[in-house]
Amino acid sequence: MLPNLITKTITLEDGREIIIETGALAKQADGSVVVKMGKAMLLATVVSKKEAGEGVDFLPMSVDYQEKFASSGKIPGGFLKREGRLSDYEILISRIVDRAIRPIFPDDYHADTQIAITLISGDEDVLPDALAGLAASAALAVSDIPFNGPISEVRVAKIDGKLKINPSPLELEKASLEFIVAGSLDFILMVEGEADEIQEEEMLEAMQYAHEEIKRHCQAQIELTKLVGKEVKREYNHEKSDPALFDKMRAEVYDKLYASVGKLIANKSERSALIKEIKEEFVASLGEDHGYEASLIGPYFSKIHKEAARNLTLNEKKRLDGRKLDEVRPIWSVVDYLPSAHGSAVFTRGETQSLTTCTLGTKMDEMMVDGATISGYNKFYLHYNFPGFSTGEVKPNRGPGRREVGHGNLAMRALKKVLPPVEENPYTIRIVSDILESNGSSSMATVCAGSLALMDAGIPIKSAVTGIAMGMISDAKTGKYSILSDILGDEDHLGDMDFKVTGTSKGITACQMDLKVEGLDYSVLKEALLQAKEGRLHILDEITKTLAAPKAELKPHTPRSFIMMIPKELIGAVIGPGGKVIQEIQKDTGATIVIEEVDNQGKINIFSANQDKLNAALSRIKAIVAQPEIGETYTGKVKNIQPFGAFVEFMPGKDGLLHISEIKHERVETMDGVLEPGEEIQVKLIDVDKKTGKFKLSRKALLPKPEKPASNS
Repeated sequence: MLPNLITKTITLEDGREIIIETGALAKQADGSVVVKMGKAMLLATVVSKKEAGEGVDFLPMSVDYQEKFASSGKIPGGFLKREGRLSDYEILISRIVDRAIRPIFPDDYHADTQIAITLISGDEDVLPDALAGLAASAALAVSDIPFNGPISEVRVAKIDGKLKINPSPLELEKASLEFIVAGSLDFILMVEGEADEIQEEEMLEAMQYAHEEIKRHCQAQIELTKLVGKEVKREYNHEKSDPALFDKMRAEVYDKLYASVGKLIANKSERSALIKEIKEEFVASLGEDHGYEASLIGPYFSKIHKEAARNLTLNEKKRLDGRKLDEVRPIWSVVDYLPSAHGSAVFTRGETQSLTTCTLGTKMDEMMVDGATISGYNKFYLHYNFPGFSTGEVKPNRGPGRREVGHGNLAMRALKKVLPPVEENPYTIRIVSDILESNGSSSMATVCAGSLALMDAGIPIKSAVTGIAMGMISDAKTGKYSILSDILGDEDHLGDMDFKVTGTSKGITACQMDLKVEGLDYSVLKEALLQAKEGRLHILDEITKTLAAPKAELKPHTPRSFIMMIPKELIGAVIGPGGKVIQEIQKDTGATIVIEEVDNQGKINIFSANQDKLNAALSRIKAIVAQPEIGETYTGKVKNIQPFGAFVEFMPGKDGLLHISEIKHERVETMDGVLEPGEEIQVKLIDVDKKTGKFKLSRKALLPKPEKPASNS
């Protein structure tokens, strides 16, 4: 018998239900819930230590979302046949939940915390990623862990002109926009998604619509907290304090820091050196036996520096590097930078630089996706690399981390909206962005460089895409705020908003927003979006000076493609027994040949960087699939000889009988010495047996008739 369950039900507009249940599973965790929608079930647990680690002055929290293959009745692929490291898809969902949950913890809470969200039952009509944030927040809501929630996440999509919450995968295929939106009762926390070149007002409308649903989810969690009796959270003291030290530091360094940031130094290293000098000067002034808590000097200094920099922007509308609030740093770009790549570009904006390549491959280069709930192939993918030297650091290369996966995904979403339709694009496309310098959004540099690399490769994209990172500094007490275009890395750290927007001249294709301020008015968000639009269009003007449209021709070394359709029943003839025929053609010509069945037809795609090799492969295939025509002449090869005639292969894979009576006009008594196996001869197809489909050939039909001897009269 099940334990006493406590549940709350949320009913969506269309009558579907989301059920939050606690009290049955994982009861040794600090908090655990099961969230159900249809047949989909997510188990979310949270555990947090009572004390913070020694010297820890941040929240060491991990969020892991994982899908069990058994949840969808599948067995994992690979050698081990078990779930391993998180897939990119699972990492992206983990990041979305983390970005929404992390800001709602108290600033002084530093205990080791782990949130685990597991898909334990799948439903082909329910996308579980839209429920993960709700599940994580609900697990916190039924625990005694301090947090300033609850929050929730929903997916909002516009389908056939109407907004819908948490649509099915089938409905999502028709969506003109789709965003995951996270928020609390009072404000939006996070937005991420993509769109078909929409306007700013349409995006705001979707966010507001999603927020109304989020409020209902939050209210349900508040009621659930009361039902389980967890209104009172645990007491904690994770931070040392030294008010006297802080007051002394603020009195002595604030004005110096304000003056320092007010010098408006463009170079990041020079700014950092000046700030470091002020800190070292203060530490030296304390002497050795100062009696203050030394471990707090660093955190307090950072806090005062942040206050000075923010006030400079709020009071004087000045930025750290001297730019105007809406000014974009200098841009330069170049295409065809790498002579051996299919497409390449360098994009530099201020101290941020991306070297990006575009590689065109065949169907065999598609990325296979094998997950618990999703499987298939991707013809377009983007990889983003962030080496340590890009910020002047020493960092071992251990493969892509979660940040690299997330930034690459955002750039991929931005660019995929302008690619030609799959049926018109024979290539698998891989974009790789290597960040060579970073001070301010490198993901947006990737979008710009990726757009240029695609055009340099000759891919007929609809329009160039650019992106910009926006920031904001605000003061809730005074109501002052400043919206910043093309933010620096320091401004991202100092600000209340990190808002990345990508798009074409027509509209928005993707966005990613993280907010750190409560009660942000939608009018301010609209202002930020419109300022972002101005920045995007400015960057677009700059990169079109380098390359305004896709190149008309592929690079000489880029594989050419030719597509031909054949009757479905001829697919086997082209492949041959055990793949013998197609392998032989590829070996002889050097071309790559891909065959698949599409719409009850055979689709053959031939790839080669050499046009002559492509033509050679095409001729071989055409010969195989060509249909014999009565009356046509062919060059055939004698395959074997029988007393009654010879079998001649007159087309690849097609043999016909050359009867002894059809070899020459004169009577042939025996086949001995008339033809030899392997001999090439000209033959004419004279008939096809309607019952058996056998071919009848003639040689004598191509020979001149002998003249009749003159009669003696």
